[in-house]
Amino acid sequence: MKKYLCELIGTFVLVFGGCGTAIFAGGNVGFLGVALAFGLTIVAMAYGIGGISGAHLNPAVSFGIYINGKMSGKDFGGYVIAQVLGGLLASAILFFIAKSANMGIGTFAANGFDEFFSDADVLGGYKQISMFGAFIVEALLTFIFLMVILGVTDEKNKAVNSFAGLAIGLTLTLIHLISIPLTNTSVNPARSIGQAIFSENTLALPQLWLFIAAPLFGAGLAGLLYKYLKK
Repeated sequence: MKKYLCELIGTFVLVFGGCGTAIFAGGNVGFLGVALAFGLTIVAMAYGIGGISGAHLNPAVSFGIYINGKMSGKDFGGYVIAQVLGGLLASAILFFIAKSANMGIGTFAANGFDEFFSDADVLGGYKQISMFGAFIVEALLTFIFLMVILGVTDEKNKAVNSFAGLAIGLTLTLIHLISIPLTNTSVNPARSIGQAIFSENTLALPQLWLFIAAPLFGAGLAGLLYKYLKK
């Protein structure tokens, strides 16, 4: 239960910090600022709770690690439930804060593709990427993310283990710099679910499936490939 609680807290911080920056400060800090916010929360949580739960903070990360054989099915289920609950709690509090500040909810940092960003009101410069393009982007970037995670946390890679949190955080920052203008960057179903639920964009919930399926697909591939490479 301690591991699951840490995952709930860590995912809460990730969504609250990253999506909160996009919602409340995105117009001032831009894509770079939002990307750094997500990366910095990962670094903070990796060093804060990583020793207890591993700081997955993401069902796709847990899935990749499970497929790689480094996690039991029971723990995988517990982690996913905790992560989704943490993300939902953060989204609910962000919604409450936005309402208390008399802000328009709008897209609410949700993820989407195609016509989704035609009325986006937080950050400018979105590209209307197709559904297939969005799936490739999310799956590929999650694949890269998991390959880095599996590599820097490998018990045989002790030379970089102490820098694992920093490497993972910087990788997530890079991922956001690439894909915020395309899909608003998910690579994390727990980050996407709550934002879609509270978003006023009518496409947020219908398009949510992609931001669950694509990260899981990319993470699963990475888990299998890294397992093969380590044989």
